[in-house]
Amino acid sequence: MRIVVFILFVLFYQISSAQLTEEQKNEIIELRVEYLGGENENVDYTTILDNLYYMFDNPINLNKVDDLYKLNEVYLLSDIQINDLRQHIEKEGKLLSIFELQALRSFDMQTIRNIQPFVRVNRDFNAASVTLKEILKYSKNEIYIRNIRELNEKKGYSPISTEELEENPNRRYLGSPDKLFARYRFKYQNKISIGFGGEKDQGEEFFKGSQKQGFDFYSAHFFMKGFGKIKGLAIGDYHLQLGQGLTVWTGQAFGKSADGLSVKRNAPGIRPYVSVDENNFLRGAAATVGLGDFDVTGFFSKKRIDANIQDSQDTLEASREVIFTSIQNTGFHRTQNELIDKDAIGEMVGGGRIALNKKTFSIGAQGVASQYDASFQRNLQPYNQFEFSSDQNFVAGADYNVVYKNFNFFGELSRSQNGGMAHINGVLMAVDPRLSLTVAYRDYGKDFQNLLANGFSENSRPINEKALYFGISANITNQLILTGYYDKFKFPWLRSQVDQPNTQGYEALGQLLYKPSRKTSMYVRFRQQNKPINDNGFEGTERIKKVVDQVQSNYRFNISYKINDAIKLRNRFEYVTYNRGNNPQEQGFMINQDVIYKPLGKPYSFSLRYALFDSDSFNARIYAYENDVLYYFYIPAYFRTGSRFYVTARYKYRKKFDFWVRYGIWDYRNEETILSGLEEINGNIRSDIKLVVRYLF
Repeated sequence: MRIVVFILFVLFYQISSAQLTEEQKNEIIELRVEYLGGENENVDYTTILDNLYYMFDNPINLNKVDDLYKLNEVYLLSDIQINDLRQHIEKEGKLLSIFELQALRSFDMQTIRNIQPFVRVNRDFNAASVTLKEILKYSKNEIYIRNIRELNEKKGYSPISTEELEENPNRRYLGSPDKLFARYRFKYQNKISIGFGGEKDQGEEFFKGSQKQGFDFYSAHFFMKGFGKIKGLAIGDYHLQLGQGLTVWTGQAFGKSADGLSVKRNAPGIRPYVSVDENNFLRGAAATVGLGDFDVTGFFSKKRIDANIQDSQDTLEASREVIFTSIQNTGFHRTQNELIDKDAIGEMVGGGRIALNKKTFSIGAQGVASQYDASFQRNLQPYNQFEFSSDQNFVAGADYNVVYKNFNFFGELSRSQNGGMAHINGVLMAVDPRLSLTVAYRDYGKDFQNLLANGFSENSRPINEKALYFGISANITNQLILTGYYDKFKFPWLRSQVDQPNTQGYEALGQLLYKPSRKTSMYVRFRQQNKPINDNGFEGTERIKKVVDQVQSNYRFNISYKINDAIKLRNRFEYVTYNRGNNPQEQGFMINQDVIYKPLGKPYSFSLRYALFDSDSFNARIYAYENDVLYYFYIPAYFRTGSRFYVTARYKYRKKFDFWVRYGIWDYRNEETILSGLEEINGNIRSDIKLVVRYLF
C-alpha cells in the first residue's frame, strides 16, 4: 500500500519540487518571517532568518525524528504533528515520500507545502563519524559586510560653530551617518558555529575619538551541539531560551500574528548569538549535558550594560552609593550623554535547569540569579511602583509540555525574589487535519519582577496582565484557509498613560487566504485592537484623568500573482481607523504595487515598490513588510501623506560573491521638516542606500 502511495505522488512531487533558485529561496523565507512576525519596525529577526536559511540549505530529514524539533522552533510543525509522525514511523517504517504525510491524521496538503522547502526524505541517514577532516571539508565560511547610509542631512550632522558646540556638546553627533556591520562565521551543519563581528550605528565614531578601537560593539561566539552527551555548549555571546519565556528568554520571540496558533513558545535552549542587538543576549558560557532522559543545563554571564547613572551622597555616613534609574536599550552612543551611559554598570547572571524529556512529555525546572554592581532605583510613578528596583534578583520557574493524542498541553509557572508570580497555561488541539485550535490563559502579577523574561503578552513585558487567548487555523478547502485569534486581557494595576486599575481590552484578527492556483494567492484580513488610555482632558478638581477606549481597526486586501517564471506582482490595499474616546475619528490608507523580477538562470534579480499613503496621524499608521538586503528585515510604519519607493537589486558572481544594493525614498507631501531633535531633516524627502557584500567559501 505504501508503494502505491509513493507511485501516486511521485509525479506530483517531481512537478512541484523542481529545484528552487536562490531568489525563490529568499522569497519563501521572507514570506515565512513576515507571516510569523508582528507589526514592529524595531524587532531584530536575524536569528530566525539565520535558522530558516540554514534549514533551506540543509533540509531536515523527516525520517530522523530527533531532528524535527528544528521545524518546531520556527513554527513549521507542532508537537502534535511531530508525535504523530514519530508514531507512524515506529509502526510503518521510514517514509518513502514527503507526500506519505497525507496519511497522517494531523497533516494536510497545506502543511506539506509549507514544510517542503525545508525538509527531505532519506531512508539512509546513518551519519559518518565526525572527524576534523570531515568538519573542514563540509563546513561553510561566510564573510558578510553591510553599510546603511541616509542620504539627507540630519540636524545632528549639520555644521555648527565651535562656540556653540563647546556650550552644548550634545547638540551634534560625534560620528558619521554610516551604519556599518561586518561578520565572519564558520559553520558545520548545525553542530558547530564560530563567529565574530562588529557594528557601528549611525552617528557613532569609527577608529577615532570615543571609538579608537573601531566598531562601537563587538561580539564573538563558539557553539557546538550533538557531540556525545553535549547537547549544547556556548562560549562567548549566546542566547538562552527556556520554557515559555517567563524565567529566562533572551533574543527574539514571536508575539501575536496571522498564525493564530503561535501563542506557544518552542524553546530551543542554548543558541549561538548572531544578531546585532547590543543588549538582549548573555556573555559568558552555557552548557547542556544529556544524562539519559535528563538534560542538565548550567549558564553564566557577565557583561556591562548601558544605564542612566546617578550618584547618591549620604552626608551622615559620608558613603557614596552608585544608583541607576533606567536601563538604556537603544545601543546608541552618538553624543556625550549617550557615551556616559555606555557600559555604565555591570550585570552578572547565572543559573541552571534540569529537565526530564520523554517522547510525549517533558518537564523542567530552572533558576536564574541576577546581580548588578549598582542599585536600580526607578523614578517612581504610581504605575511602576511594583517593578524591579534593587541590585539583585532571583527567579525560579517550572514548565511542562505534554502531547496526548490530538492535544498538546503546555505552560510555565515562575516566581521572582519578591514573591511576585506569573504563569501561562494552554492547550493546542488538532481537532481534524484541517482544523486546529488553541486556548491559553495567562496571569502575570503586577509585582512579578524579571528583566530576563520574554513571555507571550500584550504588554512589552509579562507583568500586570490577565488574559484568555483563543486561536484558530482552518483549511476550509485546499484553496481556502482561515486563521485568526481573539485575545481578551485585563490589567489589574495602573499602566503608563492609564491612571486607573482593573482596565481591560481585547485584540482580534481574522484572515482568509485564497490560493486558486500555484501562481495566484490573495487574502483579506481584519484586525481590531481595543485598549484603555487616559482621556486628553481632566475630570473633576482632583485632576485624575478619565480612562477611555482607543480602538484601532485595520482592513487589508493583498494579492500576489506570477506573470511568468521571471515576473511576480504583489498589490496591497489597507485602510485603518482610530478612535479615542469621543475624539474625532482618525483615518489612514495605503496602496502599493510590488514588482519582483527574478529571471531563471541569471545571476541578477531585483524587486521594487511604489506606494501611496495618507494618514491623519501616527495613531492611524500602517505597517508593511519591505523586501530588503540579505539578513535584514524591515517593517516600517507608513503615516502622514506621501509616497514610498524602493528598489532592491542582487548580483551573484561565480557562486561565491553576492552583491546587494537597495535604494529607498520617502516623499512626504506638505511637510517642511521630517522627524525631530537631532534626527530632524529640513525638507520633505528622506532617502537611504544599503550595500551588502557576502563571500562564501
